[in-house]
Amino acid sequence: MKLFDRPERKDWQAILARPTADISEIEGRVQPILEEVRNNGDEALRKFALAFDNILLNEFEVSSSDLDSAEGELSEELKDAIKLAYANVYKFHEAQKSEPEVIETMPGVQCWRKSVGIEKVGIYIPGGTAPLFSTVLMLGIPAKIAGCKEIVLCSPSNHPAILFAAKLVGVTKVFRIGGAQAVAALAYGTESVPQVSKIFGPGNQYVTAAKQLVSKEGVAIDMPAGPSEVAVFADDSAEPSFVAADLLSQAEHGIDSQVILVSTSSEMIASVQKEVYKQLEELPRKELAAASLENSKCILVASQEEAIDILNEYAAEHLILAIENAEEVGEQIVNAGSIFLGNYTPESCGDYASGTNHTLPTNGFAKAYSGVSLDSFVKKITFQKITKAGLEKLGPAVQIMAEAESLQGHSNAVKVRLK
Repeated sequence: MKLFDRPERKDWQAILARPTADISEIEGRVQPILEEVRNNGDEALRKFALAFDNILLNEFEVSSSDLDSAEGELSEELKDAIKLAYANVYKFHEAQKSEPEVIETMPGVQCWRKSVGIEKVGIYIPGGTAPLFSTVLMLGIPAKIAGCKEIVLCSPSNHPAILFAAKLVGVTKVFRIGGAQAVAALAYGTESVPQVSKIFGPGNQYVTAAKQLVSKEGVAIDMPAGPSEVAVFADDSAEPSFVAADLLSQAEHGIDSQVILVSTSSEMIASVQKEVYKQLEELPRKELAAASLENSKCILVASQEEAIDILNEYAAEHLILAIENAEEVGEQIVNAGSIFLGNYTPESCGDYASGTNHTLPTNGFAKAYSGVSLDSFVKKITFQKITKAGLEKLGPAVQIMAEAESLQGHSNAVKVRLK
């Protein structure tokens, strides 16, 4: 981890830059995959499964018997842990529901807004070395609470915990399809896979590029996404071993992940760096984490105020405040996906089971995007109801404004009612 000693503000942008791939090159490889799935449906999915995963697939959908049997392949301890996470995530997201409130803007004029679940949503869960069954909970639970009628999950993984979680949250259909071709199947529909209106979930750079490309064609996606990241602000009250563990918990995601340590204490930075490389040797995924650390930074700042400024500039996906006045500083953070307060709030709890959602904006998008919540799975439809007496009060203003915009038809729609 490279150390930057009290850098000048003009250098912050360069120091805080994320490791990024050439998205145009990746999109160039992904676009033909999308087009082939759109044109050839299941036949294209079989072709890509054989080409990319060396698997010959006749049936894409996971059977109900496979979903049922997955439970028996898991330990009781893991099933209990997943059920605990389910309960906490459900409780937190259910509390986000709101009942319509009718507002009388003036006598005889009533307006309100109603949340309606998106009818069909797609969830993508990547394969690879880390079976992200936790993400099934994070996306399936709010989808169910929101009232989405069809929840379609695609994953190339056969891990029983993914299937167990899918059944637990009430996923409608599960398909063994991965990569950009899975995103295409969800976006366009095939003979087997239903077309959805919005696609959620993480993935590699090809999945991310596919999501961004289909979003240009009118299919909604959860958010722009990049590699996982964490920033930690630690003062002398922090425990170096805790901070190091938090940094490594994100570094182990992959070689393009980034971790940032900001501190007002050079002694804390030195202690954390020593602890990071000590703990690194004990990680099974240490090669991935070590590569990630090459992209990572330690930044010594002159004051807490400067730390707050640099953290707001970075807009971290995960921000840990391992400082004495964590809650006070937390109120001054305006750009972050999720904030973790104090020495005993590891980011991994938010990833799994505290209740908050772990699908969060990365790559600086926390400046404008929120993480996934119940709102991500609903549309807000506005209603209005106007009485005759209300229109008599409101109508003349509408007529004047419409005519000032040269839209006589709008004016006439009021005028004919007031005659």
